[in-house]
Amino acid sequence: MNAARLAAARVLLSLDRGRTTLTAETERERPDIRDVRDRALFLEITAGTLRWRAEIDACISAASRRSIDDVMPEVLAVLRSGAYQLLHLDRVPAHAAVSESVEVVRAIGKPHAAGLVNAVLRKLTGRDARRTLPRRPAEGAGEKAALDYLSVTLSHPRWLVERWLHRVGFEATERWCQFNNTPPHITVRPAATMSMEELQQQLAEADVVAAPAHFVDRALQLAPGGLGRISATLRESLIVQDEGSLLVALGVGAAAGEMVLDTCAAPGGKTLVFAEAVGASGRVIASDIRPARVATLRTQLHRAATHVPILALDVSSPLPFAAVFDRVILDAPCSGLGTLRRDPDIKWSRQESDLAPFAEAQSRMLEQAAAVVRPGGRLIYATCSSELDENVGVVEAFLAKTPGFSVEAIAGAVDPRLITSRGFLETLPPRDELDAFFAAKLVRSGRA
Repeated sequence: MNAARLAAARVLLSLDRGRTTLTAETERERPDIRDVRDRALFLEITAGTLRWRAEIDACISAASRRSIDDVMPEVLAVLRSGAYQLLHLDRVPAHAAVSESVEVVRAIGKPHAAGLVNAVLRKLTGRDARRTLPRRPAEGAGEKAALDYLSVTLSHPRWLVERWLHRVGFEATERWCQFNNTPPHITVRPAATMSMEELQQQLAEADVVAAPAHFVDRALQLAPGGLGRISATLRESLIVQDEGSLLVALGVGAAAGEMVLDTCAAPGGKTLVFAEAVGASGRVIASDIRPARVATLRTQLHRAATHVPILALDVSSPLPFAAVFDRVILDAPCSGLGTLRRDPDIKWSRQESDLAPFAEAQSRMLEQAAAVVRPGGRLIYATCSSELDENVGVVEAFLAKTPGFSVEAIAGAVDPRLITSRGFLETLPPRDELDAFFAAKLVRSGRA
């Protein structure tokens, strides 16, 4: 039995039980899979199954003639991973996907379900496996037909695509879903010790295809899986940072000699941008609250040989500083709905009812962060959420009750095409081919 398929089923089962995240589970299982090809298959099955879960569930339900809710969680995890291989992985022989899935369901403790798994997956080997899926609606077919297609065939939560449909229209929502269902590219940039030319040369020597990033000059885009082909030595010489996150960091506009507080700073990519910008005459303080994130932040800054003080701070409570910072950055904890391509498990772990509590927490943090901005200083609020509730809604609520702050348009190093009419940074997947990020720059009235 293939270890990758068993590990994938275990990850999917853990996620279905709602106790973890895809990143945490893959990191836990991956070290036990020693073969490089099996490790790649494991990552492909877990992420791919989550991207296409709604479509897969519809096909399983049609083939088994029963509701997904009636299938035991252990068996469902195996069926989903097997169905993904049959429906989406052309390089995996159908007989291998079926027979290995039968072995996995036995190994996972449900041997009596081997016959069910075999029968259902064999039905999905035919050409008509997708025959019951909603088709792309004809023009004028109505909202229900559009939502059926977007939520089932393109595998997204119905409540979320309904929001996008009303906001950007059908064609843009379709492109958005298609974007989220593709494996993500990886954006890298050289560490301070390496030039862009040296990085490009070393990637070429490693036979790794690299293209310029969409909107950032000093960054490269690697194809999905590209990092796995890079040596450990070269890996230490580059910084992995999503291009949307890098745009937020550049939009902050930190300058030489400034004092900058980077709250919720992990994993540290933006902190490195700020430290380089302020130089030796300035100072950056980085903070986060959870021990694991503080450790990640410390590791990233150490690898980059960047000496920045790191504090464990809860931004939802008063901060231990006076109003002395030129720039305070709050990259707030959020729903993560802007990063579904990278984190497909979020599709199924978030509900629309989660947005209001997130916005409430973000508003509390923004209020505390504002208190340590000096007169004339800037407060930058950012999220990786696609939803207005956590973005414009939070900023507008803050401005309504905090008259000492006003919006300053993000400019400078950020492409003006990404700036809204109100001066906010906003990346949209169907338009920009980037994950959805948001940032607003607010200036405090007065002089230092």
